[in-house]
Amino acid sequence: MSAVYKDDQDDWLTVCLKYLLFVFNFLFWVGGAAVLGVGVWTLVEKSDYLSLLASSTFAVSAYILILAGGLVVVTGFLGCCAVIREQRSCLSLYFFCLLLIFLIELVAGVLAYVYYQRLSEELKQHLNQTMTENYAQPGKEAITLAVDKLQQDFKCCGSNNSHDWTVSVYISSNQAEGRVVPDSCCKTITPRCGKRDHPSNIYKVEGGCITKLEQFLADHLLVIGAVGIGVACLQVSKIQIVETDSS
Repeated sequence: MSAVYKDDQDDWLTVCLKYLLFVFNFLFWVGGAAVLGVGVWTLVEKSDYLSLLASSTFAVSAYILILAGGLVVVTGFLGCCAVIREQRSCLSLYFFCLLLIFLIELVAGVLAYVYYQRLSEELKQHLNQTMTENYAQPGKEAITLAVDKLQQDFKCCGSNNSHDWTVSVYISSNQAEGRVVPDSCCKTITPRCGKRDHPSNIYKVEGGCITKLEQFLADHLLVIGAVGIGVACLQVSKIQIVETDSS
């Protein structure tokens, strides 16, 4: 009698674990979609500014999230097959895939957090130099477009203020045609509008671009870090369930 009761209890426990694994697999897919979405959103919408950064950590964090999100899609199907067929080998493989994705997401989150800590210093050291030395120079078209977009999007002029442009290679050259700031500093862009640096014409009192870009990137790094580490931590419970079910 006790043996029959024990078998029924084991069957009930197996069914519970099976449905619980299905639920966690669905949450896993949702988390993976969030990870993939954040990675793609970061690169597609914000890739214009990546050429202005001295290091590639920001982009690397986003690429890692995209990799993790893509693996989630594949691993999700593997998880469904493993649960339906109840094959220990599939569950074991599923477990190791979960562990791998967990580590990848954790790395992305940690990278984003570490870069967040030194973002301000990097921008202060490199953004002004990048803008003044590379703007409108041969072979630096990507940086030129990024600077123009940055100044227009954030309504700013120069790295710290519009005065930064007075020492730029572009403004000092004949190519500037008498401009004191690039045309992208103008509130309303017209041909050679950068010749007049009055506050009514350019973003002179609105401040420089360092502070605004720093806040913008910091917000994105916080999202990357939170999604990466958050989803990775949620996976710990699922890994434990899979490990229990496969044992």
